[in-house]
Amino acid sequence: MKKLITLSILLIVALPFQSSAQQPLSLKQAIDYGLQHFGTVRIAQNQTEIARQQGREALAGYLPQVTGSGTVDDNIKLQSTLLPAGIFGPEPKRVAFGSKYQTTASAQADQVIYDKSLLIGIKANKPNQQRAELNELQTKEDVIYSIASNYYQVFVVQQQIGLLRDNLNRTQQVLNILKLQRDNGVIQQVDYDRTEVNINNTRSQLTLAENNLNLALNRLKFQMGMPLEQAVTLSDSTVLTKLPNIGPAQFDPKNLTSVRLSDTDLALQRLNLESIKAGYLPRLSAYARYGTLTLGNEFIPSLSKFTGFGSVGLRLTVPIFDGFRRDAQIRRTQLNVQSLEEQQKLNVSSYQLQFYNAQSQIQRAQLSVQNDERTVNLARKVYDVTTLQYRQGTRPLTDLINAENSYREAQTNYVNSLINYYQARLDLERSQGTLSTFFNQL
Repeated sequence: MKKLITLSILLIVALPFQSSAQQPLSLKQAIDYGLQHFGTVRIAQNQTEIARQQGREALAGYLPQVTGSGTVDDNIKLQSTLLPAGIFGPEPKRVAFGSKYQTTASAQADQVIYDKSLLIGIKANKPNQQRAELNELQTKEDVIYSIASNYYQVFVVQQQIGLLRDNLNRTQQVLNILKLQRDNGVIQQVDYDRTEVNINNTRSQLTLAENNLNLALNRLKFQMGMPLEQAVTLSDSTVLTKLPNIGPAQFDPKNLTSVRLSDTDLALQRLNLESIKAGYLPRLSAYARYGTLTLGNEFIPSLSKFTGFGSVGLRLTVPIFDGFRRDAQIRRTQLNVQSLEEQQKLNVSSYQLQFYNAQSQIQRAQLSVQNDERTVNLARKVYDVTTLQYRQGTRPLTDLINAENSYREAQTNYVNSLINYYQARLDLERSQGTLSTFFNQL
């Protein structure tokens, strides 16, 4: 009795957790979860923040730079010098100048007045930040694509399992009739065995489909960043069976995140070229320095006799000759810019090809799904009528088996058409740069 009470309590406690774990998950909820938990999204967000900090770092080069320093020197052996003859005697005399201890503290402020390279670096902050944001957007689009693709895979496998179970039930009913006919000597054993082979094949296909469902769910949970041990069920099963109407689409490369990302890379490379060329220009900066020092042969007493010093000035740096290093850098960067421009042209042509192929594929896939769905309904009607006629003795067993095989083949074609359609839908959204819009409209 105690064990029964304990078991009941455990079931009551575990029930809320189980029901929450089995919470139906829509496609939009799955993508939302992935955008919050999948690791690549967080990495891309970190890269965006890194770009912002790089901008602050570039700006810091044009702000005042203040440094402080302090030294305490114990001149163990003072440096000596040789005084020429005639100053302190007829012979040259070696003497040492300085004090044993020297303590110095100073601060210096430097301010860049003109440095074209630093100005270009500050100018590059905006495209660099845009690049990080576009990279984050592209990462999110990849997550949307992956989660949607795997979500559709789970849905299609569930549809396949439902069809196989329906087949199994129908074939089992026929097998029960054949068993009675075999036992009464109406049919031969081989006719019964033939149908039993079909039902065993259906069971094997069902077992394989159920295993594929577990694999598809695991892939979906991985793409979402969800623990693999957490249970998941889909809630969009009825919605996904109603195929949306895909209207005409236009190709605009500016809508593609990858194209905009390449444009930003090209802009940054051109700014890099300007920065290298700016290395030929002079650099001007101002500085101010103030400090204090003390000298003495005894350390402690010398600390009470500090004297100050200070200076202000301008520093002009003019590059004269660098062994043609900068010229080589300019030439190399120019070639990089040209290569990026040519690669961008190739990429746009490739993206346009993908768009046209995706358009053609979605049209064919939509027609295939509609045709295969009609074929499944028709094959099911033929199978039902043939089953009824066989029971009435007006149709032979061969017609029943043929009708069953046609029904199963139609179901397989329908499932494959669904997979092709959903994949074509995602490919079209990606090829025209509307994955984010597709997600927002779910």
